[in-house]
Amino acid sequence: MRYYIVSLLCFLTFQLSAQQQSIVKNIPFENIGPTVMSGRVTDLAVNPENPTEFYVGYASGGVWHTTNNGTTFTPILDSSSTQNVGDIAVDWKARTIWVGTGENNASRSSYAGIGILKSTDNGKTWQNVGLPNSQHIGRILINPNNANEVVVGVTGALYSKSNDRGIYKTKDGGQTWSKTLFVDEVSGIIDVQHSPNDYNVMFASSWTKDRKAWNFDGSGNNSAIYKSTDAGETWTKVSTENSGFPTGNGVGRIGLAVYDNNIVYAIHDSQFRRPSEGKKEERRGLQKDDFKSMSTTEFLNLDDKKLNGFLKTNGFQEKYRAENVKQMVRSGNVKPIDLAHYLEDANSMLFDTPVIGAEVYKSTDGGQTWSKTHNDYLDDLYYSYGYYFGHVYVSPVNQNHIYVYGVPILKSKDGGQSFTSISAENVHADHHALWINPKNPNHLINGNDGGVNITYDDGENWIKNNSPSVGQFYAINVDNQKPYRVYGGLQDNGVWVGAHNAPEDKSWHQSGQYPWESIMGGDGMQIEIDNRNPNIVYTGYQFGNYFRLNRETGDQTYIQPKHELGEKPYRFNWQTPIHLSRHNQDILYLGGNKLMRSLDKGDTWKAISNDVTQGGKQGNVAYGTLTTISESPFEFGLIYVGSDDGLIHVTKNQGATWDNISTNLPANLWVSRVVASKHKKERVYATLNGYRNDDFNTYVYMSENYGQTWKPISGNLPKSPVNVIIEDEVKDNILYLGTDNGAYVSFNNGEKWNAFSNNLPAVAVHDIKMQKESNDLLLGTHGRSIYKANMEPLQKFDAGMALSNQLTIFDLDAIRYYSRWGNSWSKWMQPFEPSTTIKVFSNTSGKKDVTILSENNKELQNFSVQLDQGFNYINYDLTIHEKGRKALMKDNTTLDINKAKNDKYYLVKGKYKVKIDGVEKAFEVE
Repeated sequence: MRYYIVSLLCFLTFQLSAQQQSIVKNIPFENIGPTVMSGRVTDLAVNPENPTEFYVGYASGGVWHTTNNGTTFTPILDSSSTQNVGDIAVDWKARTIWVGTGENNASRSSYAGIGILKSTDNGKTWQNVGLPNSQHIGRILINPNNANEVVVGVTGALYSKSNDRGIYKTKDGGQTWSKTLFVDEVSGIIDVQHSPNDYNVMFASSWTKDRKAWNFDGSGNNSAIYKSTDAGETWTKVSTENSGFPTGNGVGRIGLAVYDNNIVYAIHDSQFRRPSEGKKEERRGLQKDDFKSMSTTEFLNLDDKKLNGFLKTNGFQEKYRAENVKQMVRSGNVKPIDLAHYLEDANSMLFDTPVIGAEVYKSTDGGQTWSKTHNDYLDDLYYSYGYYFGHVYVSPVNQNHIYVYGVPILKSKDGGQSFTSISAENVHADHHALWINPKNPNHLINGNDGGVNITYDDGENWIKNNSPSVGQFYAINVDNQKPYRVYGGLQDNGVWVGAHNAPEDKSWHQSGQYPWESIMGGDGMQIEIDNRNPNIVYTGYQFGNYFRLNRETGDQTYIQPKHELGEKPYRFNWQTPIHLSRHNQDILYLGGNKLMRSLDKGDTWKAISNDVTQGGKQGNVAYGTLTTISESPFEFGLIYVGSDDGLIHVTKNQGATWDNISTNLPANLWVSRVVASKHKKERVYATLNGYRNDDFNTYVYMSENYGQTWKPISGNLPKSPVNVIIEDEVKDNILYLGTDNGAYVSFNNGEKWNAFSNNLPAVAVHDIKMQKESNDLLLGTHGRSIYKANMEPLQKFDAGMALSNQLTIFDLDAIRYYSRWGNSWSKWMQPFEPSTTIKVFSNTSGKKDVTILSENNKELQNFSVQLDQGFNYINYDLTIHEKGRKALMKDNTTLDINKAKNDKYYLVKGKYKVKIDGVEKAFEVE
């Protein structure tokens, strides 16, 4: 354990040092939202004496605090080196917050953490108190009678085996830990609960799972329930073969709810197959599986009307209708089973698996025996991805009143015998956290994939509390409008678009018009905009389901490429890449396991490559798929593609031939980006991502010869999987990089990197775009929505500045004069106080004097600032002192400079200079 703590401290120290030494740490980023759709909540911690105060943990968006019932929230984890949250526990007496980092769901974007964090000052500072190699934490329990005694359930690594799973206990507030339960290296602890009135009595659930990039097995023999009667010191398995609770390989994730020492509920994600129901009920129409065992004769005897109904309903291409499909079968070109195979892809496998799904069990004897509470299947609760949920809750005042969480929220008032949905039109699907007020059980606080909802009538009506910017973006893009618009695709919240300067405030509550607009549902994916007509937008949702949108007419055309009947289906990644050619924007590329090209905006497609992956693997997750596409802006048809299984290919002749250029790179890693340079035709960049191997190393490469040879350019980057790299629009030596823990810039093609951190937490950056006309850099984060910063000072930075003994003052924008500076429109309003930013690069840190001079070198204002080495942004409020006022009026006797209502004097129209450390720069108020 000591070794891991030392390793963690080294990592944290390196990351913190990288931020502190960064010359761009003062570059200010602005969060531009959007907020209304929110993001995935993993836990809630509510003050039992004052439920208007609570903390919300977001999967990859940090911890947020409210003291006004969710009207406003404040982020309190931003100073930490992670924003990934599995669980929160609060000792409300001492106001000590414990955060288990690393999301406890097993999603494809459930990011790992750094152990247990603890704060005694409401998040101003955080101390890491251990379990650094836990990666994902399921639950934290604080002894209400001894806050130094804490039990933690560690789920452990997501994609690999680990001996760090299990239950850990500390008796000294996190100084030392002991492991009190270990099941095995693939079975972690997903839930731990204690009896409300007896901390000694605890129940825990282990979860056996095996996740790979190509397959997820979410159940196993060691998924089980354990009990402790000595506050987690020792544990006994209670879900034995004779207990009545399911055992065996089909036992999936288990969630627990403890009413008292005897009454316990468990929700179980049963991956056992549903038993045969005997004779099939009469049904209308043909089903996909019918064709798997159908003979040629039976197929040819099908009624054409019924067959056409099946073909049309299931999206077969127009050319595949009863007459010609029967001819294809008759001639032996295809078989009846090919109709079933035509429809089978990763998305259908996700939803069509016939497992039992969610089951609720109850024990009334402290876990010795269990019985299922209901007779019918709980269909449409888990579908086939119960690994994403696994929560049951019991009212603290009524043992028969329970809630189960899945896609909807189900409520039972009879101990789980029957259920009703309490979801509503303003409540997002996919639920993960619930708090029930013990003093008013009709008061519920709910956390889901769309944020926070509150009800005071037990789910009859809900209010939405979504002010934090915690959107989980997969991809973003920008257009060239004025003001330019920002597009983004989010986890489970579709695709949104809004102006980059749209106000992120509550004024839309009055107007009824939120400044961002939803243009697509599902899991929002990549976006391409036709710059000839920015109303033409290409976007879609998971597994290659893309559309061409005309935002002016509202037309929406489905454009996913279709394979031919009899061929194997294309494999599409969860986030299927698309690329609009800059040479001709009628040409669109889309990556499956082959690269597809359309010459007519997606209406028709042609594969211009063979399979450019390693061929896929047997499993229930699409794999062997393209993840990134880049066409050189220098030459049409010079195209690079990368795959999820580690291959990068290039074609220099529009797809006629392809070369594998990844042979000298680390093998079998996800190619997160391959980017053709916009400054040099031969140059190309590649980033590899080991997240799905639990490999947290940093892989960044550059080639100057079309990928024939590669040079590593990760430089001084801290360890973190890399998601994206782009070049600056102006300077060919400037690169921007997004990792699972933040954003970076290099001024020397990757030899050295500098971390951005001003108003930007250590959040996963999934995508980066630069808006060419404005030189704004946009960061699409997976947890904190979208950030924006202007890069013009960085573009003006050169080696001379870095070596100069003098500081550099960058050009100041002209300031528009306003006669009401320092005044207000009414006695009830605050005075309007202007400001401008003086941007400076300094090679040394220290205190400097800032002097504002008139055109005739008369001092008008003077103040001191503390400069850091690197870029500095100095705020100047445009005021002048009394002597400066007199100097201006002496130079110009027509001036009459009066005090504003806030007792300050302000600059008038004219030309001025700012002077710092002997360096001057002119500016104007006009």
